[in-house]
Amino acid sequence: MEWLVLVLIGLISGTIGSLVGLGGGIITVPALLFLATIYPSYSEITPQIAVGTSLVLIIITALSSVFSYARQNRVDFRSGWIFFLGSGPGSILGAYLTNFFSPKEFNIGFGVLMIVVAGLLTFRNRLNLKQIQWSVQREFIDPDGNINRYGYHLPIALTVSFVVGIISSLFGIGGGALMMPVMLLVFRFPAHVATATSMFLIFLSSLVGSSVHLTQGNVDWWAVLWIAPGAYLGGNLGAWLSNRMSSQGILIALRIMIVCVALKMIVEGFSK
Repeated sequence: MEWLVLVLIGLISGTIGSLVGLGGGIITVPALLFLATIYPSYSEITPQIAVGTSLVLIIITALSSVFSYARQNRVDFRSGWIFFLGSGPGSILGAYLTNFFSPKEFNIGFGVLMIVVAGLLTFRNRLNLKQIQWSVQREFIDPDGNINRYGYHLPIALTVSFVVGIISSLFGIGGGALMMPVMLLVFRFPAHVATATSMFLIFLSSLVGSSVHLTQGNVDWWAVLWIAPGAYLGGNLGAWLSNRMSSQGILIALRIMIVCVALKMIVEGFSK
C-alpha cells in the first residue's frame, strides 16, 4: 500500500508542478515528512532528506515537462541559461545551508515562504508595475499571432536568480514557486513562456542542488524509486493540460492547497 501512496504523490506533484511551472517540491516535501510520521519504514526521513529526495524527483518531473514544452515551442532556452548562471551557484549554497536548520526552523520557514508565494500568485494580476525598458529584449508570438514582448537587465536577472537558487535548494521546491512570480510581474513574461522556461530553469537548478545533497547522503532512494514513475507521467500530463485549458481555476485551487500546507507546517514547527 505504501508504494501506491508514493506513486500517487509523484503523479500529483508532477502534474501540478508542471502545469503551473512550480516544480513539485511544494507537495513532495510535506508529503514525505507526513509519511515519516505514519509509516515506521520512513521514520528516518528528516527535513534534509525530504529536500534532497524532492530535488532528485524534480529533475525527473522537469525533464519530462521540458521535452513536452519544447515540442510546443514555449521554452525560452536563452533566458533559462542566463537565469541558471545565477541560480546554479545559489543552489549549491542553499543545499549547504540545510545543515543549519532544525526541524522547527525548517517547518516555520517553509510555511512562511509558501504563504508569501500564495500571496504573490493571488495578487499578481492586480499589481500595476511600470513598464521598464530592459537591456535584453525578447518576444514571443502566441498561437493566435499576438506578439508578446518582455525582457530584463542582466545584473538584476542574475541577482534575483541567485537568491531564488538559494531558497529553492534550501527548501527543495525547485525555484519555480519564486521565479514564476518574478518572470510574470517584473520581467513581463507571457504566462505560457514563463511556465515552460521556469521548468527548464528548475531542471538545471535541481541538477546542481541535488548533487550536493547526494554527497551529504540526503536522498531516500526507495522513495525515489516509487515516486519517480508518477512524477514523470505527471510532468507530461501537466504540460499537456497547460496547453489545453485555462490555469485560472487550477491556480485558485493551488493557492488554497499551498496555504493549507503552509499553515500545517507552521503549526507543527511551533509545536515541536
